[in-house]
Amino acid sequence: MSASADPPASPARKRSVVRSLLRLWPYVRPVRARVFGAAGVAVVAASMSLVMPLVLKWIVDGPVAEGDTAGVWLGGGVLLLVGVLEALLFGLRRWLVARPLAGVEAGMRAALYRHVQRLPVTFHDRWPTGQLLSRGTGDLQLLRMFLAFGLTFLIVNSATILIGFGVLVAQDWLLGLVLIVPVIPLIGMCWLFEVKFSVVARRAQDQMGDLTTVVEESILGIRVIKGFGRHRSQARAFRALSRELMDTEIHKARLLAAIWLVILALPELFLGVALVLGVGQVADGTLTAGTLVAFMTTAMALRWPVESIGFLLALCNEAATATDRFFEVMDGKVPPETAREKGPDDGDAPDGLVFENVVFRFPDAPPDSPPVLDGVDLHIRPGETLALVGGTGSGKTTLIGLVPRLHEVTSGRILLDGTDIATLPRREVRARVALAFEEPTLFSASVEENVLMGADDAGPGDLDRALRVGQADGFVAALPQGPLTEVGEQGLSLSGGQRQRLALARAVVGRPGFLVLDDPLSALDVHTEARVEAALREVLADTTALVIAHRPSTVQLADRVALLSGGRIAAVGTHAELLHSNDEYRHLMTGERTEVPAS
Repeated sequence: MSASADPPASPARKRSVVRSLLRLWPYVRPVRARVFGAAGVAVVAASMSLVMPLVLKWIVDGPVAEGDTAGVWLGGGVLLLVGVLEALLFGLRRWLVARPLAGVEAGMRAALYRHVQRLPVTFHDRWPTGQLLSRGTGDLQLLRMFLAFGLTFLIVNSATILIGFGVLVAQDWLLGLVLIVPVIPLIGMCWLFEVKFSVVARRAQDQMGDLTTVVEESILGIRVIKGFGRHRSQARAFRALSRELMDTEIHKARLLAAIWLVILALPELFLGVALVLGVGQVADGTLTAGTLVAFMTTAMALRWPVESIGFLLALCNEAATATDRFFEVMDGKVPPETAREKGPDDGDAPDGLVFENVVFRFPDAPPDSPPVLDGVDLHIRPGETLALVGGTGSGKTTLIGLVPRLHEVTSGRILLDGTDIATLPRREVRARVALAFEEPTLFSASVEENVLMGADDAGPGDLDRALRVGQADGFVAALPQGPLTEVGEQGLSLSGGQRQRLALARAVVGRPGFLVLDDPLSALDVHTEARVEAALREVLADTTALVIAHRPSTVQLADRVALLSGGRIAAVGTHAELLHSNDEYRHLMTGERTEVPAS
């Protein structure tokens, strides 16, 4: 019913690089023709560099040795033609992959965004925002670079090396074997590099996610940071994480420098040996000068494919790590749209909002831990408003979160007009139930767009009515562009009370059949609260409502009150009845506590 909650902490990758990268195939498959076509074109283009030594051999052993000037010019023209053809083929490769792979990146980002939106609230409660952001931005950009450049040149350079060594051995098998000898130690060094680099690459990308989280929190909490003068401590925290990331990147650079040193030095050493042996053979007359020139030119043409091995290995490891991080999110389990089939007795249930023996435990909680809600039974009749009261940590917010299926009940059931919500698609449940949270969230959009999020088919008349109910029409009209005014990120350009009134307007704009409010008036002054309550009574008269209340003024909106204590409904009655009969309720509402006389 829930995703695994905690983001992994930088382990060494458990699967191989190849198996990790193969998971990208479903996203690449639609453009496979152009990707593999580009790789084929690039192989042909790289082969042009191996044709040039053969042309040089013909020029040296033929026209140059014979003094044929026309032949030299002909050979030079062929070399020019081969070079131009090579450049055109590499340009074609670039054209083939640029747009399709940008589309692959966009498709993966869209898939990640859709999946994150569908993941349960428990997932978002435990994953840092920065980790999700880094996966959707930096990691996907890295994957696009790998697919467009790394993968192509891994294929091209591997093919070039194999063909090139074949050409070398064909020209002179002894000199060819001299250059093949360092391949064995190179393979061993590359394997050792891959093992070490994969761990460091994962650590660096996770640290980048942590750093992104700190930046995001600092920007969103800038008022708190400035208000408490905490900019220095935040800067120290940022510097510490930045220093850790820098140390990891330096470690990566050292590993890469070490493998590059081996890859550059070892072939150069054996290339020098081959040159000495070749000059000796030319002096002995067992090898022509043209063959030696062709051999050495071919060997020099193979320098870039061999030298690029370290860079391509690093890119493959980073791409595999980015793939793992991407699928850590994509592998998160999305709760099913309907949890169970409709029961045979569902039609006999009463109308309104009904909780039947509801038990809830967070999915990642230990099996032997006590449930947050333990056997909640409650019936809110059609058109009735019920206030939910309880101490801090009693489970009020969790209980109301079960109604729109932000969480799924562990056992028991919740009914909307006789229908178990677990048998309904989540979209249908949320179309029937409207919410307003104590901490209002607004988006970087206009007032109108924020309010009309509460209903798909609401119009200007519904907007005006909702703003009047929330007593937001006055301050909205005074904004520079009225309802079309952009409220900025999280609506921080507005006061807390203004944001709360817009959130209430969003909840009522669609005239919902069921209304769930989490202490919706907590940020309002007493005069505004009284006006909102008066307007809200008209709405509550036509809907079934469950309202979390902490103040007597909010309780007055309700027909009845339910006291939640110890995960259960401890008492239900009117405000006056519970004040008279229940000590816990009286203490919550007035602060008074009845002393039990000593026996």
